[in-house]
Amino acid sequence: MLQELVQKSPIRTFEKSINGPLESGELGVIAAPSGIGKTAVLVQIALDKLMQDKKIIHISFSKHTDRVLVWYKDLLATFFKKRNITNEDDLEKNRVLLKFNQEALAIDQVLKSIRALMKDGGFSADSIIVDGLDFSAVKPEHMAAFKAFAVEMGVSIWYSCTFKGEAPFCDKNNIPLLLKGSASSFEVIVVLEPKVGHIDLTVSRQRGGCKAGSSALKLDPKTLILEN
Repeated sequence: MLQELVQKSPIRTFEKSINGPLESGELGVIAAPSGIGKTAVLVQIALDKLMQDKKIIHISFSKHTDRVLVWYKDLLATFFKKRNITNEDDLEKNRVLLKFNQEALAIDQVLKSIRALMKDGGFSADSIIVDGLDFSAVKPEHMAAFKAFAVEMGVSIWYSCTFKGEAPFCDKNNIPLLLKGSASSFEVIVVLEPKVGHIDLTVSRQRGGCKAGSSALKLDPKTLILEN
């Protein structure tokens, strides 16, 4: 049942649009204004990993971490209801949620905590989700540290990036201005763009080269569920 769900997942379409899933040591980011669906997309990427029996560490810098748990529960229930699967708890045991305070941001401490969980705690995560990080306070050396950590620990890392202020939010290559100075750390950059009746996933960078173009995948603006 789970194998069939994984094979038919919209994440397979998403991965084709970025030339395959993120590999160990690679970083990707989903960028958009607040409330467009970044967390929902990240949770669906994480759930796809969980359904493949892989471990996920979800890091939240949000003050509303409880909403993240709701996303996991609701989306998982939606996916499983379609296939009459009931072993939700078996998947959730492979996910750890860590919460950090953005106002006291210390990247070294964040990485130290993750390393302790993976090495001392024996939680061999495949991927890490970093949600709610304020990129206006992130320096290039911070992303370099995350990149080195991903390579060292053999994990891929997905981030959310929330636009601030007024448009334009991106440069001529559709690279978010907030990522200026650290964009080179990311193998994949995806921008969510609201359209009439749906939300486009526009791939601005894949595997080190700029490539602006809409993915074949859409995000339902009401349910925030990915659809082919």
